[in-house]
Amino acid sequence: MVLTTALIMFSVLIVTLILGFPIAISIGISSILAILPSLAFDNTLITGAQRIFSGISNFTLIAIPFFILAGNIMNQGGIAKKLVSFAQSLTGRVPGSLMQTNILANMMFGAISGSSVAACAAMGGILLPMEKEEGYDPILGATVNISTAPTGLLIPPSNSLIVYSLVSGGTSVAALFMAGYIPGILWGLGCMILTFFLAKKRGMKGKAAAKFSVVFATFVDAIPSLALIVIVIGGIIKGIFTPTEGSVVAVVYSLLLSMFFYRSITVKQLVKIFEESAKMTGIIVFLIGVSTIMSWVMAFTGVPQAISNMILGISDNKYLILLLMNVLLLFIGTFMDVTPAILIFTPIFLPIVKTFGMTPVQFGIIIVFNLCIGNITPPVGNTLFVGVKVAKLKMEDVMKEMVKYYAVIIAVLLLVVYVPQLSTALPKLMGLIK
Repeated sequence: MVLTTALIMFSVLIVTLILGFPIAISIGISSILAILPSLAFDNTLITGAQRIFSGISNFTLIAIPFFILAGNIMNQGGIAKKLVSFAQSLTGRVPGSLMQTNILANMMFGAISGSSVAACAAMGGILLPMEKEEGYDPILGATVNISTAPTGLLIPPSNSLIVYSLVSGGTSVAALFMAGYIPGILWGLGCMILTFFLAKKRGMKGKAAAKFSVVFATFVDAIPSLALIVIVIGGIIKGIFTPTEGSVVAVVYSLLLSMFFYRSITVKQLVKIFEESAKMTGIIVFLIGVSTIMSWVMAFTGVPQAISNMILGISDNKYLILLLMNVLLLFIGTFMDVTPAILIFTPIFLPIVKTFGMTPVQFGIIIVFNLCIGNITPPVGNTLFVGVKVAKLKMEDVMKEMVKYYAVIIAVLLLVVYVPQLSTALPKLMGLIK
């Protein structure tokens, strides 16, 4: 029964995706068809509906729509330019300074907005024209923007980590948030080092270093934006409020900042922002609901245990098995979005890594890191396509440069996989995990 279920489920999922079905519909159809041999038709439909409802009836999930809303408010609220000015003041003398600015700004804005696509579009729209005026290589500039946009999905607050917390059985969101900082920063730092050498080789000189007064002034101007991260993450870590309450604080703060401090959003614009946020929330919640059906089908028929036994039967070398799992996750990320992939594959791989003594916190960072790379890889990488479109370039030209950045990002990923302290040091320091 296990083999039959797995074959039906994954075959139907792949076929429907190839045919162009929305990912949520593909997951729902493949799950229902996979369980039909085990349950009567009526029972299958009833059970499926119950699982959707139970999957989305979780208090922690309320944080997702609020973080989405806060991110959309910040996207429209003039926050990007403040962060770009501050980042630019820090990177003035470095070769390829505008590209280095792009990386820093992506890390800061991505963390605030919680969206790699938003970071890529906002920063690309601001910095790529500036780079063109300075005579930068447009292909390299676009590549830098694309390759660092997903850092904000690791640097909290991160909806992906909230989803992982739910599906992994209640792993501490605060611990996951703290665990994401070092891997996210290392991703950005690795790209900065590569960009430094490429820019220097191609003669892209930096400008004179900004005076301390300029750096200080741009920092002060960016403080209200950066304070969102400090307030929300600090409040969650200190136990002042839960992640769900923190998401509401983020909405209130971003509204006050954008409407009254910067005065960059009108009531008319706010209506559109609410509408866009509601649509995005509906998509994500529906994905979570139907993915819960698939998770239940796999658990009911023993698919995760069968896959676990198969992988563990290949070798008893944990380093080899971890490498194999990462290859599989990287492949999965090339054709599946982050949220459904987390919901589907966490129940399969988490029991395996627990046999090695890996904490759920470290694995959460590993799976999100892997799937974030999928955001910038073909054929489904939304951030990649947005970045190419913003830069008005051809995909094949950008991909030639992207290969170098893929190598650096995967090297950082392997460090995160094989050096647990990179994920666990901060949560342990804060007393969030033992």
